[in-house]
Amino acid sequence: MSSRLFAVSFDAHQPEVLARFWSGLLGSERAGAAHDGVGLPSGNAAGYRLRFRPSQRRKAAQNRMHFDLTSSSSEEQQRTVARALGLGARHADVGQGPDASHVVLADPEGNEFCVLEPGNGFLAGCGFLGALACDGSRAVGYFWSRVLGWPLVWDQDEETAIQSPDGGTKITWGGPPLMPDAGKDLRFDLALDDGGRAETEVERLLSLGAEPLASGHRSDGEVLLADPDGNEFRLLTRR
Repeated sequence: MSSRLFAVSFDAHQPEVLARFWSGLLGSERAGAAHDGVGLPSGNAAGYRLRFRPSQRRKAAQNRMHFDLTSSSSEEQQRTVARALGLGARHADVGQGPDASHVVLADPEGNEFCVLEPGNGFLAGCGFLGALACDGSRAVGYFWSRVLGWPLVWDQDEETAIQSPDGGTKITWGGPPLMPDAGKDLRFDLALDDGGRAETEVERLLSLGAEPLASGHRSDGEVLLADPDGNEFRLLTRR
């Protein structure tokens, strides 16, 4: 392995505002600000952070990625929902219906997330950020398993899931059909391991099925690529 998952990044019109919301919801201290965004520890064993990066992208559809937050009781689920609403979230309708046992919310910039009911055995032990649920094909689940070195923990009926060997948040893909590109969304940021070379890692990622983007190498220490489903991700060559 020559890179690791450094962050799940949010495209943010106002990075400071969005970081403040998620910091309050997760109870995490901010990891600092820079010209390219604000960082926040995810607080789970997978080791990545949340990152809020300035972007002028416009949200065109439901996000292809969203977090599922876990609950140990109905009372905790209600408290999480109340805390989120108090911080600036709103209820969101993604077709879940009035009888859904989970609650769908959107953060202050419209990024959807779910507060799950208690008793979800699949996410037992994953922590508060139980899953990053993604719209995506089986092939893209295999791709990210190979890229990150995270084993598959689910592979059935076109649905896949991976998890860090250290535990923490599971990343899941729900299979076809794929939703349209949301424009403004969540994205993966990879960071080079110590001693890793950007050129060598780019070659590895391309050999696994990544595609180069037209913008390619950027002067601000990033290489932009796309996974087999066309989702943009970044290789950070300096942080």
